[in-house]
Amino acid sequence: MKFSAVLLAAGASLRMRGRHKMLLPAPVEPVVRRSARSVEQSGACEVVVVTGHGHERVAEALAGLRVRLVHNPDYRQGQMVSVNTGLAALVQPCDAVMVCLADQVLLTPDDYAELARAFARRPHGSILVPCFEGRRGNPVMFDSRHMAGILAGRHKLGCRKLVQDNPEAVYAHEVAHDAYVSDLDTPEDYARILRRLAASESLAP
Repeated sequence: MKFSAVLLAAGASLRMRGRHKMLLPAPVEPVVRRSARSVEQSGACEVVVVTGHGHERVAEALAGLRVRLVHNPDYRQGQMVSVNTGLAALVQPCDAVMVCLADQVLLTPDDYAELARAFARRPHGSILVPCFEGRRGNPVMFDSRHMAGILAGRHKLGCRKLVQDNPEAVYAHEVAHDAYVSDLDTPEDYARILRRLAASESLAP
């Protein structure tokens, strides 16, 4: 199964008290680079990173990675616009699309690859949502035939609306850990995530 990935990195970091969360060290390389590198190494045939706030600095942080950048000048209008911008920029034929959040910095290449394998062997449905202890998370992965409906505006809240409008098509995939439901919105989140990263790297062989 071939899948493409859209990585959303356009937000204004409004709850970070003046800091651009995409550029924060995680713990050494910037958040956006760590996430993009993980998605790049997941087996995706194509990775599009959608930028917005601080586009130039985010682009610099991604230099050298095998990802393609597309700028969303209307990022203040919400995540839906960034989802559409990313989907419209995909050019490689694929069976499925994974929509990823760049602030989910705890996810590893293996985590993304595991989700793709789960999608390929799903028992039903055309939309996969990772779940941890009853909480729905991200990335969301869906059959590429849903792209036309999203781009045509039939799902005006992007993936969230796609899931809401097609409950019968949703396969809730139970994941093994909480990285799929953990993101980075506040300074407190950042401190917690840094502790998690430090702990995981200290255990690495």
